[in-house]
Amino acid sequence: QVQLVESGGGLVQAGESLRLSCASSGSILRINVMGWYRQAPGKQRELVATITSGGSTNSADSVKNRFTISRDNAKNTVYLQMNNLKPEDTAVYYCNAGLILPFTNRNLEVWGQGTLVTVSS
Repeated sequence: QVQLVESGGGLVQAGESLRLSCASSGSILRINVMGWYRQAPGKQRELVATITSGGSTNSADSVKNRFTISRDNAKNTVYLQMNNLKPEDTAVYYCNAGLILPFTNRNLEVWGQGTLVTVSS
């Protein structure tokens, strides 16, 4: 069974930084795209940033120049470095991975359980 486990969330003040990590476990042939999404109270889940296995990245305009996504392919782990955090960044952050299972070569999309980031003003 493939799982994603996020860590690194917490309570910080505006202007501070946090680094989120998301580690995958289970039998995986290859992970294509990994990403971070977030959901603030009363709002829909939205894209924060994604990264391909080749290192190409995409991020929301609201986090450009503040958040950086990276990954370690050898560890099947994705990171989100968040700098200059703002109160509007407060949300539950979810890790997502599009992967291929071994033997069957079946595509699978997996979500983590989420980690809460709270930014006080």
